[in-house]
Amino acid sequence: MSPTAQPGDSDAQMRHLVATHCAPLTRFVSRMTLDVDQSTEDLVQETMIRAWRSNPTALTANEQTGRRWLFTVARHLVIDHYRRTRARPLEATPSADGVTADDSTASEALANVALSEAVQNLSREHHEVLMEVLIENRPAPEVAARLGIPVGTVRSRLHYAVRSLREAVLD
Repeated sequence: MSPTAQPGDSDAQMRHLVATHCAPLTRFVSRMTLDVDQSTEDLVQETMIRAWRSNPTALTANEQTGRRWLFTVARHLVIDHYRRTRARPLEATPSADGVTADDSTASEALANVALSEAVQNLSREHHEVLMEVLIENRPAPEVAARLGIPVGTVRSRLHYAVRSLREAVLD
């Protein structure tokens, strides 16, 4: 323990622990992570937080025991971090022009293709009502008069056309 740290002074003990072990711990974690994902600082900080939450007095009482404990905790955190990154896909990082590379564009394109195919697969009657009501923005009574069919039939055809499109896009 440092000469300035008193047995009951946990702040001073924590400062001593950081001053004594932080640099070697950072080198250790950096070698384990190969500093590829720039998470060394986060892992060392988490190790120190766990030391602070546990008993800093016990860790500073015996330098070797404290160091072993810190390195073991850091090793476990690195392993957990590695497992977590393997279990989840990589996070999207912004490209040089500020546009993020993600799947939204591809999924929207696939949804548009599915929608286009679904519209083409509608019956002529359903397609006609769908275009009149949704694209031309005409009310159901006007569409019924134009097509010479009851208003209820227009609404029914519209309902089934929209349902068919929704199923095609969501599946």
